Amino acid sequence: MSDAAPFDIVLFDLDGTLTDSAPGILESLRKAFADLGLPWIDETTARSLLGPPFYHTLPPLVGADRVAETIAAYRGHYVDDGGMYLTSAYQGIPELLDALSARGVPMAVATSKPEVHARQILAHLGLVDHFATVGGDTLDGARDSKALVVGEVLRRLGDPDPDSVLMVGDRSHDVLGSAAHRVSCAGVLWGYGTTQELTAAGALRLVSHPTDLLALTG
Repeated sequence: MSDAAPFDIVLFDLDGTLTDSAPGILESLRKAFADLGLPWIDETTARSLLGPPFYHTLPPLVGADRVAETIAAYRGHYVDDGGMYLTSAYQGIPELLDALSARGVPMAVATSKPEVHARQILAHLGLVDHFATVGGDTLDGARDSKALVVGEVLRRLGDPDPDSVLMVGDRSHDVLGSAAHRVSCAGVLWGYGTTQELTAAGALRLVSHPTDLLALTG
């Protein structure tokens, strides 16, 4: 990975980076737990679930044998009942995307959320046209790690030089998933991760406001 700036291409995580999606995710998950008779978890544990794939974070909480039905119940509330639209772009994100678009910087989304849902959310927020591609997991969990998602997005972008690409995310799996492809990651501090988490994972640098990212791009 390179620590040189500016970068030519920017990949963005979605939840906790572009959007504050916690209200819809946690409310839908709480209802899913209630549907299945599962005890709800404490707030700290609940917020730790924001970002990483449920396939990896739910087994210790519900048991490996109940992950599939928990995700199905969650999607019933998140998708069918519209919980996914209980989200908003973080302050400064629309302006950042406008500025990068004006510079001609290619952008893409690399999220652990199912790709079809990510695209619908970005369209709902009026942001989808900024991105050359929106990459995410499949509904059956075939891309159940950030490394697999990043790899797919890079493939769609024509396999650019990793040193030309910057990942932007808020959790350690964003940093580690991009590092698997030798792509540097800037950690954002307005999302669901912590300074300690992002630093320990090896984030290139930390930023506290979306406009800070402009200095990293060409």
